Amino acid sequence: MGAGDWQSDVLHQLRSRPASKSPEPSTAAEAADVGQSGHEASEAAGGPHGPEAQDVAAAWEAAQTDAPKASEGGSDSKDAEDYKALPALMASSAPGGGEAPGGSGATEAHPAPVPRRVNGAAGPDDPETASSPAPADRRPQVRPQHLPAPAPVPPVDPRLALAQGRLRSGDPVTRRAGRTLRRLVAASASREVEEATEVARALQQPVTTGRQIAVSSIRGGAGKTTVAALLNLTFAHYRKDPVLVVEADPALGSLPIRLGAESVRWTCADVAHVVSPSMQFAEITGYLVQLPEGGWLLPGSQGRIGTPLDIRTYRTVTMALRRYFGVTVVDCETMPGELARTALDTVQARVLVAPATLEGVASTRTVLDWMAAVPRPMLPGTVVALTESSPDTALDLDVARAHLAESGVEVMAIPYDRHLAAGGAIHTGLLAHSTRLAAGRLAAALLDRAVRDRGGHKRRHGGGPR
Repeated sequence: MGAGDWQSDVLHQLRSRPASKSPEPSTAAEAADVGQSGHEASEAAGGPHGPEAQDVAAAWEAAQTDAPKASEGGSDSKDAEDYKALPALMASSAPGGGEAPGGSGATEAHPAPVPRRVNGAAGPDDPETASSPAPADRRPQVRPQHLPAPAPVPPVDPRLALAQGRLRSGDPVTRRAGRTLRRLVAASASREVEEATEVARALQQPVTTGRQIAVSSIRGGAGKTTVAALLNLTFAHYRKDPVLVVEADPALGSLPIRLGAESVRWTCADVAHVVSPSMQFAEITGYLVQLPEGGWLLPGSQGRIGTPLDIRTYRTVTMALRRYFGVTVVDCETMPGELARTALDTVQARVLVAPATLEGVASTRTVLDWMAAVPRPMLPGTVVALTESSPDTALDLDVARAHLAESGVEVMAIPYDRHLAAGGAIHTGLLAHSTRLAAGRLAAALLDRAVRDRGGHKRRHGGGPR
């Protein structure tokens, strides 16, 4: 490209440039600075004496003459806009900034002049604040909501859901009638109110930061997921701050089914790739399942066999989500899995679910002995939940409690409940009265241990989670 081509291009851009409402040079000194830079660009590009350069110089002189008038009158005239834009156009169209003078097509980079700072302050034209890219750690992060969302998957095939029979109440009709009669007695009613008030007060105590409670068992079928669902329902009912339940079982867990989730999308592994400390609560909940009876759920899978949840993913998710929720219940895998051992060691309280059978109690005692021998004490924050899966339990519960309590833990029983035994979604209104009381006592005991340190001392309350 020759000198005449780029200069003609400058004049064409000046004549065709639409008027805008950008602020004009406000002082004569500013106009003089712009004029000086324009002359320097013209001389460097084609010289001040060529025939094409004379046209450029004439246009420059006309714009320089009209500029003070535009500034004084405050108008948005086209000449004043061209006057301000000419140096930039000339610099960008000059041979030094585009094609090489030799016409070979090779480009040569020329650094732009750096504006001087006034008293060390950076303005909008400073390259560090405007033109230069932000550092990698300061660049805006990709918002997770722009990532492609997985398709929603129902926890249960809709065709199979038709097989669910009529929901039954946990208490038979005769038991419900007996409770109604007992309520007529003032002493019995007052005891129930007093106990319910005590449980509610314990469940509503403030926490300084989010507390995490792990639920594990010594084998499958002990009722681990059912206990985790009961704890979530209890905490969500009594507490005002958000409550989360995380499915950290790498197997095909049934927690979404027990909590009545309509569909699941994001899993723990998905959230681990997008979670960021700068995310707001509304962004976090976009990746969770809002449960019909309160609380939020982060599933472990979409109901398909895939890559098991690893320890790194688990720690990333639980550490990042802790500050958003007052209480987090973690449904872990069974013992002695590596993920279960990690979860039991990193939470503030833990519940070990054991079936009310002879072999279940014996295996649970073995695990308790192992927990007592680890370097970091875990037993002070541990509670054992004995679950009854039959209305006619052959095991003597008092003897079983005493055997497990020898290790220094508290043992609580979750009685048989017809509603829980039927499977499917848990409805709080259909639970037996004794089940609701047992779940409330268990949740209160766990939260009381969660607000204490490993030495058993209660932490000071400085406010709720962020």
